[in-house]
Amino acid sequence: MARSILLNDEPVDSVAAYAAAGGGGALAVLDRSGPAEVIRTIRDSGLRGRGGAGFPTGVKWSGLAAADADRKFVVCNAAEGEPGTFKDRWLMRTNPYQLLEGLVLAGLSVGAERAYIGIKEKFTPEIERLTAAIDEMDGAGLLGGVPIEVVLGPDDYLFGEEKGLLEVIEGRDPLPRLYPPYVTGLFSEGDDANPALVNNVETLSNVPHIVRNGADWFRSFGTEDTPGTMVFSVGGDVRREGVVELEMGTPLSFLLYVIGQGFEAGRRPKLITSGVSNRPLTLGDLDVPMDFGSLAAIGSGLGSGGFTAYDDTVCVAQVGAALSAFLYRGSCGQCPPCKLGSETITERFTRLTIGGGDIAAIEDIAAWVLRVTDSNRCGLGAGQQALARGILDGFPDDLAHHVGGDACHSDRTVAAPVIEDWEPAEGRFLYA
Repeated sequence: MARSILLNDEPVDSVAAYAAAGGGGALAVLDRSGPAEVIRTIRDSGLRGRGGAGFPTGVKWSGLAAADADRKFVVCNAAEGEPGTFKDRWLMRTNPYQLLEGLVLAGLSVGAERAYIGIKEKFTPEIERLTAAIDEMDGAGLLGGVPIEVVLGPDDYLFGEEKGLLEVIEGRDPLPRLYPPYVTGLFSEGDDANPALVNNVETLSNVPHIVRNGADWFRSFGTEDTPGTMVFSVGGDVRREGVVELEMGTPLSFLLYVIGQGFEAGRRPKLITSGVSNRPLTLGDLDVPMDFGSLAAIGSGLGSGGFTAYDDTVCVAQVGAALSAFLYRGSCGQCPPCKLGSETITERFTRLTIGGGDIAAIEDIAAWVLRVTDSNRCGLGAGQQALARGILDGFPDDLAHHVGGDACHSDRTVAAPVIEDWEPAEGRFLYA
């Protein structure tokens, strides 16, 4: 369960240290075997995107490599902003070199002319590490001739959506466009789509290790459905919050009770979220393996590996109100059902918490669950749908308490768990 690929006991503090541990070896493999063989290795490894959707990475790469286009680009999504998640930032702080080598391998494999890293401008420690590492790797001849540009963006939730990310790279606000990056990429003009490959930090960080060690080696970790490891975040009401790399398929209970050290005496978990865009998990889900297939099979999702646990002192209406409010604020307003639906769902959950609720408020939430995804350009509406539907279906007793106009039994203040930083020695996250 604790085998590691990406996280070292100590940060990798120089390109020399990275090279001493095998860094750069994957570029040598590409020079010997060629781009097609590298893409085949990534496809055979079963690597799935670690940014949330879990799409097969090799399929993405194959599609872009085969695209008939004069200009192609590769993009690293480093705009981590999913509540409860602090893994891409930790990877960039502790070893930016594996990310950069993975990005170069992607660019050379698909024939990209340039690479971009989109990152929030407030991520100062990560930006400093990235820019220094780019200079070091360039000086060591480890960028393969692929120019890399770091693009700073706003602290907006939709900056982390791949189409919104491309908009920022082109100098605009992160308003998701209609078509995905492989259809409309960067700086397109007329019939020139200039397709782009977009992978997140953790996905690209896996690539050098897979290319250097082979597909079968990677498949020796994890499950058949989801090979490899994942960097998980665990926070909320657990005794110890933190970031850890575990094999895919590790039970959720291991993350909560071994890594998170369980809960205060007499308390037990009531609701566990994996970001804000999946069905919340319940006490009955603790044995579910943490991989894409297992969580999809119970109607939820792995997301980006950020789990927040709430114990039985919380009312789920409070969680629904806080997380729906986060999504409402993050919605760009281009798709009215998403914006209006998230606003209404937030208002109705809030009304329940303060004692002004009734059966009509719950019916309004249920009605908007059916419509909030209409005509959406991105996945935010679907996330709101999964969150609200999960609370309605999974916690009827909590909601029934409010039908008569009763306020929450809990006096807790609940907010979306947006992580600003992590203090490993103390085992606590710093929240926004």
